[in-house]
Amino acid sequence: MSQKFPPQVVSLTHHFTVLLSATRRGARLARLLTERQLEEWGTYLDGSAHVVAELAANAVTHGRVLGRDFRLALRLYEDGTLRVEVTDARGVRLPHIQEAGAECAESGRGLLIVAAYADRWGVDQAPAGGKTVWAEMPPDRGDL
Repeated sequence: MSQKFPPQVVSLTHHFTVLLSATRRGARLARLLTERQLEEWGTYLDGSAHVVAELAANAVTHGRVLGRDFRLALRLYEDGTLRVEVTDARGVRLPHIQEAGAECAESGRGLLIVAAYADRWGVDQAPAGGKTVWAEMPPDRGDL
């Protein structure tokens, strides 16, 4: 888990949530829906689609339970911060960043992408034995 800045209390301006099938198709749809929803809200955050793609791919690869969907939630706050939450059904398989030396592995680098774009990310317990992996991304700034 990464925490670069302490949390602040900021008002929520927009919220979107959807249940998607825990399949590769559902993961692709999560990314597309994120792009469209942010466009509808009139905002764009660099890397948001990548973060959603990685978290959704992890949910369908590592968090899948037969017959259970995963949930995508997007929360846009007054200060422009976007919080992405992906909830899957398998709470016992917690995500972690691969240790150094695993550069040659064919998988396991997705959370590095999440950590690169997010100010903070983490994991919370969810109902029915699930987990929610979340990431908070700051508003785009010209100096980045």
